[in-house]
Amino acid sequence: MRPALLGMYGRKGPQIKQAKEELLKDKQLLIQEIRAAHQTWVAAQAHFEFALDKDQIDYAIFAMEAAEKRFEMLIKQAKKLGVSLIDSDRLMEV
Repeated sequence: MRPALLGMYGRKGPQIKQAKEELLKDKQLLIQEIRAAHQTWVAAQAHFEFALDKDQIDYAIFAMEAAEKRFEMLIKQAKKLGVSLIDSDRLMEV
């Protein structure tokens, strides 16, 4: 067969396979980042619960808001890439 006739229905070139592998790795890394950001957010909430004086409370609020914003940013990025956290376990196994 002539390569020009293969088109998008022909054999997959190494570039396409490599691009898919890179996209999968990006999605896996994003899922790991989302999980870590969520843990950070939960830890910041716990820190707020046990803050005693004004400075500790102010810091806890700042840390909690920052962690929440980072988590929201990563979720938006996941939506752009079409990453479903429901399928995250399947993506992480590959």
